[in-house]
Order: sequence, then structure tokens, then C-alpha cells
Amino acid sequence: MPIRWLYTLFILFYGLAARIAALRSAKARAFVKGRKKFPAPVIQDDTSWFWFHAASLGEFEQGRPVIEEVRARFPEMKILLSFFSPSGYEIRKDYELADQVIYMPLDTLANARKLLKNFRIRAAFFIKYEFWFNHLKVLKKNEIPVFYFSVRFRDDQHFFKSYGGWFRKHLAAIEHFFVQDERSAALLKCIGINQFSIAGDTRFDRVANIAAKAEPIPEIEQFIADRKCIIAGSTWPPDEALLIELLSDLPDDYCLIFAPHDVSEAHINQLKNRLKMPAGLFSGRQFDPANKLLIIDQIGLLSRAYRYARFAYIGGGFGKAIHNIQEAVTFGCPVIFGPHHEQFTEAIDLLAEGGAFSISTTRDLKVRFDQLIQDEAFYNLASAVCKTYVNKQLGATTKIMSFLKDRFVSD
Repeated sequence: MPIRWLYTLFILFYGLAARIAALRSAKARAFVKGRKKFPAPVIQDDTSWFWFHAASLGEFEQGRPVIEEVRARFPEMKILLSFFSPSGYEIRKDYELADQVIYMPLDTLANARKLLKNFRIRAAFFIKYEFWFNHLKVLKKNEIPVFYFSVRFRDDQHFFKSYGGWFRKHLAAIEHFFVQDERSAALLKCIGINQFSIAGDTRFDRVANIAAKAEPIPEIEQFIADRKCIIAGSTWPPDEALLIELLSDLPDDYCLIFAPHDVSEAHINQLKNRLKMPAGLFSGRQFDPANKLLIIDQIGLLSRAYRYARFAYIGGGFGKAIHNIQEAVTFGCPVIFGPHHEQFTEAIDLLAEGGAFSISTTRDLKVRFDQLIQDEAFYNLASAVCKTYVNKQLGATTKIMSFLKDRFVSD
């Protein structure tokens, strides 16, 4: 059986599994329901579209600087934005710079052809990753250039295995890769892919822009008062368990803010019950000055809140992978995270340079807390490393736009 048939069969089974999961899972229901509307009909005219695809909200934020620049440089073009995950679509379905926001249809040849029938796509841009091979085939057949940016390759991906020929041929059809680092460039080169540039990670441009425009958060300022603050961002239960063990050792002139990944009422209540001291809720807007703990129980504040942190703990490292550390380090915050960080160039770089610290146990965490709290020289060096590193990473968006500006002209 041809590999494409097997691949498509897997996609169809995935869709079936999602429909079954939708009987119990709200996220799966959103995944299925959203795709029933695909794609909203568009009257074909002479207008061309740039299609941007993001797996979820994090990838959207990573690609946002490029979307904004493309909108400014090519105002005659319409922008189609697609998401794979409900967590991205539901939050950004009304994104003002996109002319239409949709769910990425399941990756079948029929869906790919239908997408092109409804949208006169001039070029497709995939942010960071996600290789949907049937869509790539149809885009190539219709001579529509495909670009990947902020992409990072790993040697354990199937493209670089002995059995990866079918997957590699799709990479060969991509117009250009804007990769994050030298390692990704070397991996592409070793399989004969030479249409790439080392541009860096556009997420740094995004977080630097957020930092520059970050508005104060009066409620957090009220809570912190004249204390120093530690922020635990995007935490999961294993992260929270480690942090809770250290709360009794928190100095009197310090406070700690939890910003859990899951802000559902059930999880917030669970977290409050596990804490060994009183904690205020951001949504309550009333904070006892005697409390050392605050829980941010809503989304959309964390990237701005890091401006108040002396240092930060980033969650996710005891699960699949750590969450975004760039939002914190752009403010010069040293970061601590769990052991699963190897997929992120910035984490590896900052570990080597002394701006980030990986921990596996409560004891590890206590050592780093003590160093960053008590040793001013150690803290200042770590903070300076973060600021210098971020400054060196800026400019990926400019490099990408410099490449694209002569590639596309008005229709």
C-alpha cells in the first residue's frame, strides 16, 4: 500500500478518534465542531490570500511579528489564518489583522483541494512546525510557494531517518525554510535541502515588543507592594508540588505569584487547597497585604506580569516540555525549569551561559532559589546574561521580510 494511503488512513482514524473523544471532552468537541464549518465559502475574485498556519496559540504569538509586517507591507493581500488546536482558534478567532480565521481542515487531499478552491492562495506560511503532507502535495501541484519560519529541526525526526525518503521529498518541495539555528541548517544540508536561511526565532521579536509596550498591572503592583516577587508561570501540578514544598522558606520580603497553565475553577480550587498558607485570587481584586501568595486565575496577563519578577519558574518541564521562557527572559528574569527542555534552543543556550537553571528535585529547586535570593552577584550575572542573550536574538522578522519583499509584488 502506498505510503500516502497509509498516512491518509491514519489522518482519518485520528478524525474518528476525535469524534469519539468529543463525547466526553470539551476540547475535542470544539476540535470536531469547528471543522464542520470548513471552509467558509469565499467568492472568488482577483484578490490573493497569504495563508498563515499556527498549531496553537503559542505558535501564533511566535508568528505574529511576521503577520503584522506582511499586513503592513502587502496591504492589497488578504490574510487567512488557520489553527489546528481549539486553544488557538477560540482565543484568536477574531484576530483583527486576519481577514478570515479557520480551523486547519483534516489533512486529506480532498480537504486540501477544497481549501484552494475557496481561497486564491498566493503563498502559504507555516509557523515553526506541523508538516501536513497532503496539503503540501496539493500546494506544490498548484505551484503555490510554501515557507516555514522559526522552524527548528531535530535529528530524531523521521526526515533524517533511513526510512524517511517519503517525508524528505516533501521538504524538497518547500520554497524556503527560515530556521532558528545552525543545527537545523546542518540537518537540512545533510539530506540535500539547501533552500534555507538561518533567521532565528521570531518569538524574540514578539516578546521584546510586548515588553516595550507592556502596560502596568495595578492589581499586581498593589499585591507586591515593596516586596520582591517570584513568578511561577504556566505551572502544572508536578511543578506546583515542588514549589509548595519551599513556601515556608520564602523570606519575609518576598512574595510568589502562581500563574497556572490550567485556570479552570476546578484546578484553581485544587491549587488553593494544596497551599500551606493563604493565597489571594487575581480575579478577586482584593489582596490581604499579609499574604505572600497570589494566584492569577485568568489568561492573558502572564507575559506582562513577568516585568515584576526578580526571577521566574517556568512550568511544563515535568511533562512533555517547558513552556515559553522568552517572555520572562526578555525582562532580564533568570528562569528555572524542569528536566524536559531539550527541544528549545533558548533553554539550552541559557543553561550553558548561566541565565537559566534546570532542576529535577525539590532540593535542586531550593539551591537555585537560595542562590537567586541571597547571592546578589550571582543574580545580577544571571539577569545580565538573559538581557544580553535576548538582544542578540532580535531581528528574525527583519531577515524574513528582507527575503520576502522582492519575492512578492502587487497583483
